[in-house]
Amino acid sequence: MFKDISIDELLQLDRNKYTFVDVRSPSEFEEMTIPGSINIPVFNDEERAEVGTLYKQVNPEIAKDRGLEIFSDKLPDFIKTFRQIEGEKVVFCWRGGMRSKSAATMLDLMGIKASRLQGGVRTYRQWTLERLENLNLGGRTFILNGGTGSGKTMILHRLKEQGLPVLDLEGMAGHRGSVFGHIGTAPNNQKKFDSLLVEEALPLQDAPFVIYEAESKRIGKVMVPEYLLKKKEQGTHIILKMPMEQRVKHILEEYKLQDHHEEFTSAFNRIKRHIHTPAAKEIEEYVEGRDYKNALPLLLEYYYDPKYKHSANQYPEDQKIFLEVKDIDDAVKAILEILPERSMKAHR
Repeated sequence: MFKDISIDELLQLDRNKYTFVDVRSPSEFEEMTIPGSINIPVFNDEERAEVGTLYKQVNPEIAKDRGLEIFSDKLPDFIKTFRQIEGEKVVFCWRGGMRSKSAATMLDLMGIKASRLQGGVRTYRQWTLERLENLNLGGRTFILNGGTGSGKTMILHRLKEQGLPVLDLEGMAGHRGSVFGHIGTAPNNQKKFDSLLVEEALPLQDAPFVIYEAESKRIGKVMVPEYLLKKKEQGTHIILKMPMEQRVKHILEEYKLQDHHEEFTSAFNRIKRHIHTPAAKEIEEYVEGRDYKNALPLLLEYYYDPKYKHSANQYPEDQKIFLEVKDIDDAVKAILEILPERSMKAHR
């Protein structure tokens, strides 16, 4: 017989030895799941809708019979997929109900060892919200600032690779935090963002400091927790100044605008009324001609840089550290030099 495990037991498992399997439909999995899980659905979206309609409009027994009929037809492929996964498995659905119970029962009958999460992914969501309410990054906070195109996300990744305590909020949001931030990305919803944030932040609670980018209350579709916004207000702001040509180069490399011309044009049309008319007209002509190399410097100068300067001016001078850097390599080196060395070693 399969074993039921609690959320606390689940979170103590070695992710290298256990595979978490979400057996809900693909759309449910896409909306939110336990980070690192894979999706092997009992029902696809259409089948789930059919069974759900029968349950509500006819009666539960007929719905269960139809569900069993659907699952039975796909059972050989379902079992075959599980056999291809090495190590032990934990299955779950939304509430720890019939789908995960049916999956775990069939796996047990076929000699495949699997556990089931009590309360399902809903329990994990409740756990996530509780942890967010009690999040405590007790050390010092360094906030990375810099004009659009300064490569702040790449810098954060480089710092993280060196073992520093970093939170990439834009990465968790699936959005770059600007009006063009959705281009070429798949934005996450609030549930996904919250789960990723808790997974990343909990191990950093005892770190001597944490580094993340200066963000507004909203990044794409998600809201940043008030706690992190307050830490930002109180933190030490590292302000990068990088040459315009480097910033344009980073934007062209990262956004691949030639592949997303319509999205870029649509985003520009939403903001052009906020740009001084002669400059807006010139930018528009460059955009229409797909001349991004000439459009971007003007867009940065007349739209993004003024907004950035206004935001940066809100912080007291004694909270700011200004770094004039040539490129991303230079920025990483300069940041490492100002971070508390003893704290870095202590965290490692």
